[in-house]
Amino acid sequence: MTHIALISDNHSYQGEDTTQHLRDVDEIWHAGDIGNLSSIEAMTKMAKFTGVYGNIDGAETRLIYPENQFFECEGMHIFITHIGGYPGSYTPRVKKILKEHRPNIYVCGHSHICKVMPDKDLQLLHMNPGAYGHHGFHVMRTILKFSIHKGKIENLRAVELGRRGIIPKGMTLDESEE
Repeated sequence: MTHIALISDNHSYQGEDTTQHLRDVDEIWHAGDIGNLSSIEAMTKMAKFTGVYGNIDGAETRLIYPENQFFECEGMHIFITHIGGYPGSYTPRVKKILKEHRPNIYVCGHSHICKVMPDKDLQLLHMNPGAYGHHGFHVMRTILKFSIHKGKIENLRAVELGRRGIIPKGMTLDESEE
């Protein structure tokens, strides 16, 4: 069994309010818009870290993280990218990839909207963890946590980290986020 935290769109935000929810996972998957690489440095040491770059990420991040990640976890094929749309409304690029690679789980970020929904036509589960940073239009900061065991998702839950713009006491926003 593999315990996973799915995160996205921190836009350089780094905070204990997020990392406290990552201490019990085996893998962290980041669906892009990292911002400053130092904002995820602690996370990359906490668990196996897989990430992609997003549209706000600069050259330094793009040298480390690709646009797309394809991998296997507990018998499930995973595809992660930052921008790609939802079932019934995929971007042409992502629709082509989904038809060619046939993942069991398709992950994207970008919208800042936490959403999990099946695509019955392509027989996959779409997952977007929302945003855990403070930049954007979302109201609640969120991540997803779940386990994969023998090809099945278990204990899927959304974790609410607090409202956007309300910074926990003793923490500040990175200058690039303001």
